[in-house]
Amino acid sequence: MFQLLIAFVSRIYAFLQQSMPTNILIRATHTRRGLKWGVPAMLLAVVYIVIAAALAQWVAGGAPGWINLLVLLCLWNALKFAVNGPITVVRLLRLRAHERRYRDEKLTARPPETPVNYRAAAVKPR
Repeated sequence: MFQLLIAFVSRIYAFLQQSMPTNILIRATHTRRGLKWGVPAMLLAVVYIVIAAALAQWVAGGAPGWINLLVLLCLWNALKFAVNGPITVVRLLRLRAHERRYRDEKLTARPPETPVNYRAAAVKPR
């Protein structure tokens, strides 16, 4: 029974990771090309907070109570984007430092010595 529950939850998690727009965008910012877009994508957190505030005001004004689920969803997405920004900055800095070290090692490395053909050197010219 417990294995069935774990399998069900993992399938739902995989489906949500592949199909939900915010998860796709966050996953895209974790690629090498997308790391530089982590901080600009963090601005979407502000948009989600504004939407959550507007929905909360609407609920306070007499809208149906299930709208609170949308408020929670917006706040959760805002939190995801707010946390994703600094993570991508740190990953980008680490990656650039790694690339710089690799480039510097490649530039300062001596070229390999030319292999000596000992057989050809052992043959004496006549």
